[in-house]
Amino acid sequence: MILRDPVHGLVAFESAEEAVVPQLLEAPEVQRLRRVRQLGLTFLAYPGADHTRFSHAVGAAHVMTRLLARLRRVQEDLPLAQRLGPERGREALVAALLHDVGHGPFSHLFEDALEASPTHEEWTRRILLDEGTELGRTLATIDARLPATVAELVQGRHPLPYLGRTVSGTFDVDRCDYLLRDAYFTGVGYGSFDLDWLLRSFRFTPASSAEGPASLAIDGAKGLPAIESFILARLFMFQQVYFHKASRAAEVMVRQILRRLRRLSLDGVRLPAVPAALVRLCRTGDCSLGEYLELDDSVLWNTFSLLQGSDDALLADLCRRLVRRQLFKTWELHDGALSEAGRAHALEVAREVARAGGLDPDLYVALDAASDVPFDDARDPLGVVFAKGAPRKPGDVSFLLGRLRGQRMERVRIIVAAELRDQFVRAISA
Repeated sequence: MILRDPVHGLVAFESAEEAVVPQLLEAPEVQRLRRVRQLGLTFLAYPGADHTRFSHAVGAAHVMTRLLARLRRVQEDLPLAQRLGPERGREALVAALLHDVGHGPFSHLFEDALEASPTHEEWTRRILLDEGTELGRTLATIDARLPATVAELVQGRHPLPYLGRTVSGTFDVDRCDYLLRDAYFTGVGYGSFDLDWLLRSFRFTPASSAEGPASLAIDGAKGLPAIESFILARLFMFQQVYFHKASRAAEVMVRQILRRLRRLSLDGVRLPAVPAALVRLCRTGDCSLGEYLELDDSVLWNTFSLLQGSDDALLADLCRRLVRRQLFKTWELHDGALSEAGRAHALEVAREVARAGGLDPDLYVALDAASDVPFDDARDPLGVVFAKGAPRKPGDVSFLLGRLRGQRMERVRIIVAAELRDQFVRAISA
């Protein structure tokens, strides 16, 4: 199989080891990812951000083929039991392809909004291990142990620990693809980094061949600029894209819609326009796998569109605003307002403004705190190797990474209905 990809160019899966990819792409559980946007509601801020989890899955699998090729070129000193043979290579490739197969509509937003529901990692595990899914049956036909092995590998667990880090780690194939892909489709340059040089810099630690399990490392003489650019790309993408005020406001609106749906469903209100899976998730926090797989972005958008005519005025209004892109507005908190007391004060001011304006503060006001730690090598065994001496942590040999290590980036905003913003600004500034 040869595909054209806007990010990686020609993407080929042609070897015997890679023949599993086109076979798995035919499964309906994988095809469903064509209907789940990679960046959720970010397209409301960046019009080009319509790329899907499907294209990302193919891209991550492609990066894995390149990484496997690199690791095989530098594994000569490893014990035979720790080398990458065809079976282990296939396991890694399948895990890279299927790591996101359990994502719900709007990607991470869906599970965040339904806090009591299973995570996308849990849905992935169910899809892989369920004999009723075509994907699970296909994997079991290839190798009876493959579904369980891949389910573990997606979580970063494998008899070869370094292989787990390639799927779930600081510099895993997932991040390598999504940073480049998200930057390309949003039209920003922040997510660019030197993937070729990063992959070329991977090696194994010298001690791996003598004792203990093999461990991945970066060539210190050549690889530091590559990992620095990778970390900076991730930092900038969170600052400029993932935490964009318009997409965060839209996400708050979806959370409020689902919150209202949950309240109505618990009160026994009939919701004929709402998919059974969503009703069950709102009421009980779970649903059947078959019901869950019926959900995708288009299903939820259609649901929101239909709910514009709901008998519940609050639900209808929230859905109408979202469908028409009449987004809530934001006010970012700075300095002293970022303290716990400052946040509580700003939120209460916003709620009072909503009450005075005749709007329910529980639905039309929110405090949004978005945060991420771009780099922390305290929990990652990846070392930097020089010609002499033991492997060292990246933050110990890079001034830039040393300064970023463990630092939390946070954007805190009050989000309110558009008609409340000016009143809120005047009240909070008084």
